[in-house]
Amino acid sequence: MTQEKLPVIPSAKLIAFLEKIDFVIIHQKGSHVRLKHKDGRIVTVPHHSNQPVSKGVLRKIIRDLGLSRDEFIDLYFLVM
Repeated sequence: MTQEKLPVIPSAKLIAFLEKIDFVIIHQKGSHVRLKHKDGRIVTVPHHSNQPVSKGVLRKIIRDLGLSRDEFIDLYFLVM
């Protein structure tokens, strides 16, 4: 079983994806946007001129979402 590679996702598209899965922007300070889900999960996304989110940061966001890499990829391509 091979794992799919993480997609390259621009920050604006990642924020739009999170909003589609019921996250709401609660705070923005400088180039960082904080989103919160009604179940209490909080995710911070760097928003630097719509540049792609780095792989390490994306892995951290996936962990904060409580998803595996494969679950995230499947959900991302289902929703977007």
